[in-house]
Amino acid sequence: MSDKHGAEQRMQVAVLGGGSFGTAIASIAADNGAEVHQWLRDEALVEQINREHRNGRYLPDYPINPAVVASTDLAETVAKAAVVFIAIPSKAFRKVLRQVRPYLRPEQILVSTTKGIEADGFKLMSQVIEEETGSSHIGALSGPNLAAEIAQKHLTATVIASDDPVTRAYVQAALGCSYFRVYAGNDRYGAELGGSLKNIYAIAAGMAAALGMGENTRSMLMTRALAEMSRFAVALGANPMTFLGLSGVGDLIVTCSSELSRNYRVGYALGQGHDLDSAIEVLGQVAEGVNTVKLVCEKARQEEIYMPLAQGLYQVMFGGIPAKDMAKALMESEQSSDVEFMLSREAVSRAHDLAPDNE
Repeated sequence: MSDKHGAEQRMQVAVLGGGSFGTAIASIAADNGAEVHQWLRDEALVEQINREHRNGRYLPDYPINPAVVASTDLAETVAKAAVVFIAIPSKAFRKVLRQVRPYLRPEQILVSTTKGIEADGFKLMSQVIEEETGSSHIGALSGPNLAAEIAQKHLTATVIASDDPVTRAYVQAALGCSYFRVYAGNDRYGAELGGSLKNIYAIAAGMAAALGMGENTRSMLMTRALAEMSRFAVALGANPMTFLGLSGVGDLIVTCSSELSRNYRVGYALGQGHDLDSAIEVLGQVAEGVNTVKLVCEKARQEEIYMPLAQGLYQVMFGGIPAKDMAKALMESEQSSDVEFMLSREAVSRAHDLAPDNE
């Protein structure tokens, strides 16, 4: 950015949230030359970030760019910001947005980084921003972005999804650097749904790994998960092509394959025989997928969307069904079409009458 005399100005960035991803985003923006203010509730953590340039609770082993200034003052944090990243867990997202709303300006760009769904009305986080602020500059950041790897500056890509070109351009300018690449998309709803839905299947993948299932199983699970995700999202108005990108298949691959994924670790604990409460306790952090399983399965029932994997996982997590029994039931269910946008499930079902009966 330049002023009228041509002198370079540093972009002003605010990050709301002190978790692992919010901290990683703050450090990326500072690495990229932005002036960054980060808001946290915890005064001790604010002091540690400002003094030690380290977030001892969520990213204890990785240095934060010293240019990041942490604060418990919301008004001060967003006062000068051109871009405000909101990295707050879904359960507290609307509450924090209402707290910061009096200090926001119409021209500020508001970006959700939260991969979750609000229970009341099945709202995605950018929809909550829209309802609470009425802003015309709203985006969603989504993709295969494990915070610990970003903190280590491993090469990473993400997508900024928005129908507003100004939002896309500013976020690309704020975060695009030597180790973090930002691609643009215009299907905000689809990108956010992908980021939320994949958490369900990460739990399933962790569970399968704990049960000793191999790479063939993981590949099958991820591919059928992608079909299920896109089926659900398209029924709710998203573009199926979005799921071929970073916020769809990209995020699904990393979260179903990495032990760094919180949702994968919850699933792994479940597969080891822990109940849901103890699996969450072992993790010690919010795993958005636990709440998402409930919300998505309820929505799928309401809309009559076929989601056998998600419904099966729901039965394991909340219905007391052993994971091995559910895996067996899924394998014995009807064999349907591979890519439904090419061959419908209904057509395959009708064709089953043409085959001989093996009983």
